[in-house]
Amino acid sequence: MFFWQFLQESSSKQTSTMKILRYLLVYRRFLLIVLTPLLLLPLPLIIKTKEAECAYTLFVVAIFWLTEALPLAVSALLPAFMFPLFGIMGSKQVASAYFKDFHLLLIGVICLATSIEKWNLHKRVALKMVMLVGVNPAWLMLGFMVSCAFLSMWLSNTSAAAMVMPIVEAVAQQIIRAEAEADELELSCSNGSINPALELDENIGEYDNPDWKEKEKQANGYNNSVGSTVSTVEKENEKGKEQNLPPAEAERKSKKDKYSGIFKVMCLCVAYSATIGGLTTITGTSTNLIFTEHFNSRYPDCQCINFGSWFILSIPITVIILLLSWVWLQWLFLGFDFKNMFKCGKKKTAREEASSRVILQEYKKLGPISFPETVTLVLFILMTLLWFTRDPGFIPGWSSLFPKYKGYITDSTAALVIGLLFFIIPAKTLSRTSNGENTVFGYMPLITWKEFQSCMPWEIAILVGGGFALADGCEVSKLSEWVASKLTPLGSLPLWLIILISCLIVTSVTEVASNPATITIFLPILSPLAEAIHVNPLFILIPATLCTSFAFLLPVANPANAIVFSYGHLNIMDMVKAGLGINIIGVAVVMLAIMTWIVPIFDLYTYPSWAPNIPSTNGTGL
Repeated sequence: MFFWQFLQESSSKQTSTMKILRYLLVYRRFLLIVLTPLLLLPLPLIIKTKEAECAYTLFVVAIFWLTEALPLAVSALLPAFMFPLFGIMGSKQVASAYFKDFHLLLIGVICLATSIEKWNLHKRVALKMVMLVGVNPAWLMLGFMVSCAFLSMWLSNTSAAAMVMPIVEAVAQQIIRAEAEADELELSCSNGSINPALELDENIGEYDNPDWKEKEKQANGYNNSVGSTVSTVEKENEKGKEQNLPPAEAERKSKKDKYSGIFKVMCLCVAYSATIGGLTTITGTSTNLIFTEHFNSRYPDCQCINFGSWFILSIPITVIILLLSWVWLQWLFLGFDFKNMFKCGKKKTAREEASSRVILQEYKKLGPISFPETVTLVLFILMTLLWFTRDPGFIPGWSSLFPKYKGYITDSTAALVIGLLFFIIPAKTLSRTSNGENTVFGYMPLITWKEFQSCMPWEIAILVGGGFALADGCEVSKLSEWVASKLTPLGSLPLWLIILISCLIVTSVTEVASNPATITIFLPILSPLAEAIHVNPLFILIPATLCTSFAFLLPVANPANAIVFSYGHLNIMDMVKAGLGINIIGVAVVMLAIMTWIVPIFDLYTYPSWAPNIPSTNGTGL
């Protein structure tokens, strides 16, 4: 009796404990929001200095950004009321940090992106590039990677992945169907089989069936990690049984694995190339924009970072990482057959014929190039030329036509001029009827304000503004000087090791935090570090900025990964296995670049005059 009572009591205790844990799990974000400021409160109460008060604000915002307990934009608004309450900066002064030159550049770029997406110019460019590359599986994959990377140079990485992925899905489905048909035809010819359709249905039915796809999405989606775990365990158990399978079943499983590998490599090439392509231009990804605005605000006397200089330093990095990633993904999932890839004049396989047919059909659906597409393409080229020729460095740019206003014109000026034209130029021209009269259309510009609003990433705009406010607060409160004084001992380490450590830290953090939040947190730390050890700030900031984009491991690491993962062809281990290799490739290429061809571009081994000389000691009480 006593034993039974004891079991009942222990069972009730376990039940109550589970309930408590369940409540904590449900309200974990609320608890984090409440407890974080309270637990950190002793910092400004005990150490009553402006540096401590600014550090308190920085820690609270950084924790909220890393954990996403609050929406990123909401967390970015905290300095707007915390700095005035602590007496660090006035409310008007903080508010001015939330709208900078960066936001004007972003508005111009989004006008271009809106028009490209509205008139399907992106689809035409992507399909044309793939058609030029060819339909050999390896080259087809490279074609998708190049087209997606090119789009992500000018559009957001998320948009580029979302645009290209439906085309890749259609092509991959046709490849599977054609390969299954070819395999069955070969099997029927060799065995005298008269019913190839039965095996064909078994091979491709599960890929073409919408119900199967929906189940796959549910099993592999974000909110069902249990399904992914079960699937992984089942696969591991199946591996031990492969050797005991009959020959026919083993062959069928081999074909199924091959088809699965095609889907996986096609999906991953889109996710990773969208991220890699964004490295190339300042406007390609939000992290590059944040770095540019931070650098120009902190070092206003340096005019070395512009669209042209960034493109020159980053295009070799992008090309090398893209090619090595292509080789890595091919080898990992499909094997790398050099002989078949570079063999000229060979007959197309069933897979290649299917791919070519789908791509050609998709391209024909677009019809002839329309007037809005032509205008968008012309304005896109014009905006790019204005960026490149504003201040090339080796020759006078068009900004020299205004000598009285030197430094007034930036890349945002060109972006806004072209961006406004999208609201002015009509989308339709007058056309003549058979009677020779003009057909009058209602005036409609290339894009409308509502269309622009739907594409404008307001969360990123506010997030970046919060980062600028934090950076200004660190300067005004002298927190940045205190950090610099504490980081001075790091100067005894080799420079390449300091850069490598900073790259690895940033790459690790960005896997679990958003890229904009990561770069916003680390820029105010790494800038004083470079000044403290008397090194050109670009030596540390450029690699850290590039490595912030290397979020390849997890579906939640960046939106491009999330879009691709939602199609249901990947599990988390596929992405971790492939992403780890590309992370290593990325960091290695960035380290090679910063120690070789980037050095002469900015004369990195010379401490510049535009960087301040930070005193080595500080008398604060922090």
